[in-house]
Amino acid sequence: MSAAFELTATAFRESGQPYLSARRVSEKLGLPLTELATMIGVARTTLTAKSGLRKVDSALSPLVRIIAMAAEMAGDEGRAAIWFKHQPLPGWGGKTALDLVRDGKSDRVLDYLESVRAGVYS
Repeated sequence: MSAAFELTATAFRESGQPYLSARRVSEKLGLPLTELATMIGVARTTLTAKSGLRKVDSALSPLVRIIAMAAEMAGDEGRAAIWFKHQPLPGWGGKTALDLVRDGKSDRVLDYLESVRAGVYS
């Protein structure tokens, strides 16, 4: 993991907690918890259940990785969140990164960001 990811991941955790926080991710992206739960494929109740911490952390990890990479390229998390929700990705028929994550294609968004970072534009 890159240092940028670790710094960004820290911003998505509750103070002193080792797991990513659905509430923090929801706030940073400006999305309701119900929409976040649907997007990452977990029940809304799982997001806040103590017993679901590992599952939620695992489900949030690709999303936080996407935001970390986008923030690294865009300059900050606010711009990354706007990009994530509103910027159509080339070659995906007008779909945004949010749409692709919702469709279970986080890996495609990460591949796209890696290629952009490497200087290959679609």
